[in-house]
Amino acid sequence: MSNQGKIWDIREAYKKQRANTWTRSPSKGFWFGGGTPSASNVIQTVNMDSTGNATDFGDLSRAAVRNVANSSSVRGVVAFGGTSDNTIHYNDLKSGGNTSSFGDLSTARDYLMSHGGVETRVTFSGGSAPGSPYASSNVIDVVSPQTTGNAVDFGDCTVARNAGAGGGNETRGVCFAGYLYPSNTVNNVIDFVNFASFGNASDFGDLSSAQNYNNGVGGKVRAFSMGGSNYPGYSSQIDFVTIATTGNSSDFGDLTFTDHRNYAGGSCENKIKALVGGGSPATNTISFITQATAGNSSDFGDLTTAIRENNSGATSNNHSGITDENMIQRPSVTYMPGSGRGLFAGYHNPSHSAAIDLISIPTLGNSSNFGNLSEARGRSGAGCSVTRLIVGGGEKSPGVTTDTIDSTELQSQGNAADFGNLSQSINSQKTALSNQTRTIFSGGYNAGGSGFTDTMDYITIASAGNATDFGNLSASKASMASFASATRGVVTGGRSPSQTNAMEYVTIASTSNVTDFGDLTVVMSTHAGASSGTRGLSSGGLNPGDSAGINTTSYVTIASTSDATDFGDLTVARYINGGGASNSLRAVFAGGLTPVNSVIDYFTIATTGNAIDFGDLITASAGRSNGACADSHGGLQT
Repeated sequence: MSNQGKIWDIREAYKKQRANTWTRSPSKGFWFGGGTPSASNVIQTVNMDSTGNATDFGDLSRAAVRNVANSSSVRGVVAFGGTSDNTIHYNDLKSGGNTSSFGDLSTARDYLMSHGGVETRVTFSGGSAPGSPYASSNVIDVVSPQTTGNAVDFGDCTVARNAGAGGGNETRGVCFAGYLYPSNTVNNVIDFVNFASFGNASDFGDLSSAQNYNNGVGGKVRAFSMGGSNYPGYSSQIDFVTIATTGNSSDFGDLTFTDHRNYAGGSCENKIKALVGGGSPATNTISFITQATAGNSSDFGDLTTAIRENNSGATSNNHSGITDENMIQRPSVTYMPGSGRGLFAGYHNPSHSAAIDLISIPTLGNSSNFGNLSEARGRSGAGCSVTRLIVGGGEKSPGVTTDTIDSTELQSQGNAADFGNLSQSINSQKTALSNQTRTIFSGGYNAGGSGFTDTMDYITIASAGNATDFGNLSASKASMASFASATRGVVTGGRSPSQTNAMEYVTIASTSNVTDFGDLTVVMSTHAGASSGTRGLSSGGLNPGDSAGINTTSYVTIASTSDATDFGDLTVARYINGGGASNSLRAVFAGGLTPVNSVIDYFTIATTGNAIDFGDLITASAGRSNGACADSHGGLQT
């Protein structure tokens, strides 16, 4: 069968993946500060998928030289050099802007290096004590870029040194050469770390010559050291090693721009190209090599600001430490019911949208378009069987609510059709839970007159029709979250209008009023719920002052009754009002408000800990208050 005209050409995608050319677009490279020759606070970026000049991206919180930058696919993390402090800052690589405080290094160091990083760990290596007597350090610090906080000890370099450089792929980080104080000697040491486990670096081999202020960068297969200085001489040689092996470096080619040789400006890569920018004297030149093909560097374009002394102060949103799974949703030949489709339906912020976004819960990446609801609305409740999505109620425009229930078949990818109506003609800020047979809608708010409601309705998912009365909540309220096992549904929090931490439950197969379950760890409303078959999470929402988003996440064991326990924190504090989808392993929360709308992050349900970045909603401008569910949530697990 021909793939011509299809959304995905599976054969072509497979070829690109095998050739390491299956990447997000655009791949961006970033330079953080540097010397001009005075210290600069400028952040510059280029599109690495083509060639061309850099553009302004934002500013560091202060001017700094000899910085070290690393990143996940969405967040850049930079440790400041050139001063006596130990500050780490970060910024959002998707939207640009200035940096914010992240935490601190374990000790203040100058002339830092790096072994590179992966999506969940980035390293800051070696360095020297600022000021006199400039004692070299062997410390390797590590931070998790998706969170904030102080660096912790990873291990030690094989040799205490500074002013070297390096990088890695998704398994190993390599660091090249450097300068030794107080012996005042340059070395040719290459050492490496394994990112999966903490520990000291191991000997890799030797660089072809002793260097410092070299440009270091990792790659999918190879890591590169480009240029440098061994005082009083300079080198234009490009050396490489194969990261998965050990041994001495080999010649790759030469830098054709001699300014890059010494007092480097910084290097970054995107699995295909490796770029070098700046040098000495401060220059704006950017050149590149193609990683798989030996040869000399070629012109790429120009930086917006000439820089030097920033040999580890550059990074990319698509470097080789970031796996393809974190870059793009992989194509699938055939959809299998229950395989992990997560759907986020309808938004308002404050305009309203009918869009339905789709993710694959087992595979990290941005959402894609699934189709549309029958009408634009937000603040709906949603439930799923393994084959069908149900979305009920919501707000069509400020103060105008709806009783419409839509359904769509998960396999088809397309627009929703009318299913029936809720028992109350106008309702918004509802929550919904489901198992394979039923979806139950709880509470809501009628801005048109009746206010908050305690009504619970249910529908039989397999049969279109109007909702039937199920029972009542303990009080009239809205903006709750809910989740379920195959037999029990739990409704948490909400407001009426004051917020509550109450949790209550029903047996899904019956019709009855709720029973008290316990209390959340904090009062919250406009939050989100998701579950496996055994454990349910409540995440995000508004604080008790009803004004600012929170990142709090708590959990309960659904089969028991008890108070909730702290689970961890979202990557971004926000109120979600919907937006939870799950399978047996992951709880995924999407969208929200304060300060961003497009964030998707996830928790591993069986453990406790902070959320990890998943990707972004494509409906970024309207990511608040979506109805969400998945074909594999806790109510569908036995």
